[in-house]
Amino acid sequence: MGISTDPVDRQNEFDRQNDLGFRLLSDPDKQVASLLGAKRRGPLPNQRATYVIGQDRTLLGVIKNEKNMFVHADEALQILQNEIS
Repeated sequence: MGISTDPVDRQNEFDRQNDLGFRLLSDPDKQVASLLGAKRRGPLPNQRATYVIGQDRTLLGVIKNEKNMFVHADEALQILQNEIS
């Protein structure tokens, strides 16, 4: 699942264009971002963060990288592979 501050209509369009295959949630008031520690002070955008959650709903890992968004998927996959091993 993905979550951002974008409104639902913008997320629906993004999903339509990219055929993501997973749900997108809208957090326009940054309440979820605040709970997860991704909200920045003031009007700045949230931090880019990926949270890897296990089947038992425990947090397995957090990836925060603002400079290279491509490492999020690789690191999340590594966390999941380590969980299986």
